Amino acid sequence: MLEIYKTVDNRILRTDEFEEGSWVNLVNPNGLELDRVSSSLNVEMEFLKAALDEEERSRIENMNAQTLIIVDIPIVEIATGTELYITIPLAIILLEHLIITVCLKDNILINDFKNNRIKTFFTQFKTRFVLQILLKNANGYLHYLRNIDKTSSELEQHLYRSMKNNELIKMLQLEKSLVYFSTSLKSNQIVLEKLMKYEYLKNYPEDEELLEDVIIENKQAIEMAYIYSSVLSGTMGTVASLISNNLNIVMKVLTSITIVMAIPTMISSFFGMNVVLPLTLQCSFWIIVGFSVIISSIVGFILYKKQLF
Repeated sequence: MLEIYKTVDNRILRTDEFEEGSWVNLVNPNGLELDRVSSSLNVEMEFLKAALDEEERSRIENMNAQTLIIVDIPIVEIATGTELYITIPLAIILLEHLIITVCLKDNILINDFKNNRIKTFFTQFKTRFVLQILLKNANGYLHYLRNIDKTSSELEQHLYRSMKNNELIKMLQLEKSLVYFSTSLKSNQIVLEKLMKYEYLKNYPEDEELLEDVIIENKQAIEMAYIYSSVLSGTMGTVASLISNNLNIVMKVLTSITIVMAIPTMISSFFGMNVVLPLTLQCSFWIIVGFSVIISSIVGFILYKKQLF
């Protein structure tokens, strides 16, 4: 999908032409769209295709007066009925008179800019636009990290009561998401540090504070990801211990029940169908049954006192 936007009278409007000061947005573009952008704007095809690889690393690169900035952004995917947080690369290409963004999937980050949800956003101010994207991206990480923490707390309460595999699988997915986030945030931090002294990107005094905010927010997201990952790992270890302990308790109870039930079986096995009962009374059968019950009760009481039940 190819979209072109431009700020007119403080509003973001969609256009059809590559005008000066416009913003070109590509989402999972096809070959024709890539060829049109590359030929019309003389953009390096390598830059346009960089973000279409899900494994592309975060970096800054300059070639023929064109600057490529790639950062990882968080998105949410639905897998087996549950939310899975992953990261994908977003490419920002700075040309002399306009800016291009390329991403493999539609995402909330870019949609907020398209729908006029970002204050003081102008397509003509390329440096500020880049910093606003990076700040919004860091805030997006923080938002998803809070959701992960909230979800893990809810799953933790369910695990203590049910111990079902479904909750454990969800916890593992959250742990995997935190690993993705930690890795991507650290890569983004390297890009942000390079931006502070990058000679090909114009740094305006009014944007210095914005860049500092981006770095602070990204560092905060890194710390949160580390803390939540540690907490989640501890929770998973505790849950594993609880499951093992509950299994031991169940096995202990079943073993005790087996011992108690074995006593009547053992006594009755002494007297088969062809064996004469030792007592001549007519109620001798019931006397033996009662004796078995008494012995079983005594053994059961002893096991109970020793907290084996």
